[in-house]
Amino acid sequence: MTSQPTPPTAADSFGAHLRHWRRHRRLSQLDLAHEAQVSTRHLSYVETGRAEPSREMVLRLAERLDVPLRERNTLLVAAGYAPMYRQRSLDDPALAPARQAVELVLKGHEPFPALAVDRHWNLVAHNALVPLLMDGASPALLTPPVNVLRLSLHPEGVAPRIANLAQWRAHLLERLQQQIAATGDATLTALHDELAAYPAPQVSHDTPANHSALAGVAVPFQYVTPQGVLSFISTTTIFGTPVDVTLQELAVESFFPADAHTAAVLAAMATQASG
Repeated sequence: MTSQPTPPTAADSFGAHLRHWRRHRRLSQLDLAHEAQVSTRHLSYVETGRAEPSREMVLRLAERLDVPLRERNTLLVAAGYAPMYRQRSLDDPALAPARQAVELVLKGHEPFPALAVDRHWNLVAHNALVPLLMDGASPALLTPPVNVLRLSLHPEGVAPRIANLAQWRAHLLERLQQQIAATGDATLTALHDELAAYPAPQVSHDTPANHSALAGVAVPFQYVTPQGVLSFISTTTIFGTPVDVTLQELAVESFFPADAHTAAVLAAMATQASG
């Protein structure tokens, strides 16, 4: 089980929220005061409620603590100010340029798989190759919202078809733990604990002879198909300077073939799918 401090609620004071994030970042009051260029005494007064922070101070502290935009809004409201960062559905007309950019990235990545996920790893969009890799999963796991981590590691998902399941499982759990450390998100903590409790199926497949070439470079994703084991490496794309909560929390996962066999099989699958 993961161990994370219990985050404050919306009803808690700004000082409680600030103290939570300071401790989450493992900073002393002296450390944060130095980073934010305020006196330790004033920071202490803000945490205990003896002093009220200005809006500028709230944003400065949030910046120094690298607080996600969603939680920066929470800090502002707790201090008595209006939220600063908009949170809209990706279908909102104001986000049309961003949505088009995501669709271009996904479509342009074909004939290789690519998908977009939100902050909790729920599937937001995908290109034509992704459903082919979900084939055989339990319909319950494919009911929206589809959580791609749950789908990947659940015994009734695609886990039985992952040739290097133990390695890929460890990679995903570590990555999720890093995200929890950055955001303090309780939903992600619960998801991590759920995934870690799944029994690891006894999967034994022949893997490509050249998969060791990836050692020390990237953790491969090796997927069993009737055409043989497909080997991928993945990259993550995020918006560089978002001022919208939805965009900051959106990530595009792109999978690239790690060998010529995988590239050839995917090209054939894409041709078949388009036909």
